[in-house]
Amino acid sequence: MAGINRKGGAAAAYAVALCAALVLAAGAADAAGCNPSALSPCMSAIMLGAAPSPGCCVQLRAQQPCLCQYARDPSYRSYVTSPSAQRAVKACNVKANC
Repeated sequence: MAGINRKGGAAAAYAVALCAALVLAAGAADAAGCNPSALSPCMSAIMLGAAPSPGCCVQLRAQQPCLCQYARDPSYRSYVTSPSAQRAVKACNVKANC
């Protein structure tokens, strides 16, 4: 049971870190028409490997032109290129040819 709590705590910490990174960098990305915080509906898919929600897919499609930019940004790279994120992109039929 303690292992479950540690895993849950670690996932929650990563989720909080991702939110903080998204909020801090949103201003710079907004200038280019990209808004990484718009991907917040995808947090469980990206962080926990859950199936992406319909809202997540909508946001992935809307942010599709920005996904390569996020992958190049050190603040987002590990999230956007993670296996869970790649599964979400594929499940939503979003193409990110970087």
